[in-house]
Amino acid sequence: MIMGTGHCFWAIFYFACLCSASLANNANINFREREKKVLDQILGIGKYDARIRPSGINGTDGPATVRVNIFVRSISKIDDVTMEYSVQLTFREQWLDERLKFNDVGGRLKYLTLTEANRVWMPDLFFSNEKEGHFHNIIMPNVYIRIFPFGSVLYSIRISLTLACPMNLKLYPLDRQVCSLRMASYGWTTDDLVFLWKEGDPVQVVKNLHLPRFTLEKFLTDYCNSKTNTGEYSCLKVDLLFKREFSYYLIQIYIPCCMLVIVSWVSFWLDQGAVPARVSLGVTTLLTMATQTSGINASLPPVSYTKAIDVWTGVCLTFVFGALLEFALVNYASRSDLHRENMKKKRRELEQASLDAASDLLDTDSNATFAMKPLVRHPGDPLALEKLRQCEVHMQPPKRPNCCRSWLSKFPTRSKRIDVISRITFPLVFALFNLVYWSTYLFREEEET
Repeated sequence: MIMGTGHCFWAIFYFACLCSASLANNANINFREREKKVLDQILGIGKYDARIRPSGINGTDGPATVRVNIFVRSISKIDDVTMEYSVQLTFREQWLDERLKFNDVGGRLKYLTLTEANRVWMPDLFFSNEKEGHFHNIIMPNVYIRIFPFGSVLYSIRISLTLACPMNLKLYPLDRQVCSLRMASYGWTTDDLVFLWKEGDPVQVVKNLHLPRFTLEKFLTDYCNSKTNTGEYSCLKVDLLFKREFSYYLIQIYIPCCMLVIVSWVSFWLDQGAVPARVSLGVTTLLTMATQTSGINASLPPVSYTKAIDVWTGVCLTFVFGALLEFALVNYASRSDLHRENMKKKRRELEQASLDAASDLLDTDSNATFAMKPLVRHPGDPLALEKLRQCEVHMQPPKRPNCCRSWLSKFPTRSKRIDVISRITFPLVFALFNLVYWSTYLFREEEET
């Protein structure tokens, strides 16, 4: 008897659950049917015309107000050559259309969802600096329209855009670039349509945004209304401030150029007679530096002004070329030194021959009488010339000691002196150039920001 009562209880409970589920499904079906009726009621044929814009605030004839906000999902690239950048974003517009009011069924019907944008009036917004763009249709079109009970319409879509970004590359690669996203009305003037940024947080950026060569420092929202012959048109813009990552260029450009310049100085420490080694070293560094410069310019647009990287590569190329010219000067000086040594040698041989001839003449005339010997030597006499030269040396005032001259006097030839002076002059001038270069462009970067 007890077992029969238990089975009866569970049977009644199971039947009650089935009935409640059936009632819930029927209520849900009825609710969806009511949603369909509401859509047919507000968007039925002859009841709503999507060609007519909504009225202004409080039903006046003023312009329709559309509030915009965007969510930046990713920024794939910023191209310096074409001066453009690609961005993927979720774009949202919200406006009030009192013709779309409906009964929310006691708060149960929070909003209606549409996927066909042509069924309601849409603002004619376009991106004025767009080069290319496309919608996303995988798996379904990434777009929806929500209609709220009080007639508010929310339009959301995911799009990818390639936008123009005019750049000023005078400080490249120590520069900051401002890339804009401009949105404006194409056909409706401000008398009929006005775009406003959504209050609060109109622009949102994904937290883990990563760019290979740039960092997004900040963004600013503003208005950019434009006047043409056909009227004034409402416009919104957001300025994205990008800072170029300098570490990449330091490793790829600046340090290799410094190394090439330093390698070209090795020529100053080689022997003057090592002509093949010094020539090959100078030509190799010069060609490598020229190749580096051409590779840098190939990745940049041809602009009419001088960039910071042009100053750096130009000066480095000048230093390498100067090291090659220094060897040419050393080679010429060494040949001059050799010619001078030969002339001195010949002169000493002639003087020695003259002295030998004079001594022979004195030995021959040693038996002559004293009256026949001249009391004063003739000007052409070698012994008289030698004594005259010694007197002139003693009569010259003593020179003041000079540390530079005394140091250079250790190197007897002019060619060696040129090498020694170049070992000191080239590094000092290059260090001075680095000091002026970095202080100038780093301070200019801070001032322009």
